Amino acid sequence: MTPSQPPRQLRLIIGTDDFDDALYFYRDVLGMPEQPAFATDGDDRVSILHAGIATIELATPAHIRNIDTMERAATVEGPTLRIALEVDNTPHAVAVSEQSGATTLAPPTETPFRTINARVQGPAGWQVTFFQELETLEQRQSRKGFSTDDKRAR
Repeated sequence: MTPSQPPRQLRLIIGTDDFDDALYFYRDVLGMPEQPAFATDGDDRVSILHAGIATIELATPAHIRNIDTMERAATVEGPTLRIALEVDNTPHAVAVSEQSGATTLAPPTETPFRTINARVQGPAGWQVTFFQELETLEQRQSRKGFSTDDKRAR
């Protein structure tokens, strides 16, 4: 069954005990614009931050281990959620994150799929991967290893 229209928006809800720290990191350090959001009084706080176009990336444990190896990051066993943000300059995004107190988990590294990836530990336990595209999707589609799952040999 296919819906008549795809979803219009993807939201990742990050529950955090240190709301101010998380808001500072995502809004002020990473520069995600904030939109008005409804909350009641007291400790009921919420911020909706724009992060550009959203996609869902499904990955097997083997693929996650391969990415961790390429990024020179330790593999965390078990189910994890990571935020991956496309940026114009991965080393700069890491430097700004480090200045705000984030810990670098994997330094900027050029991957075989022509991106520069790096990973930091974000607030509330989430890992944030920065990736900088080095070629267009059209260029990438013509190279070996790039395909859709239904066309990939198993």
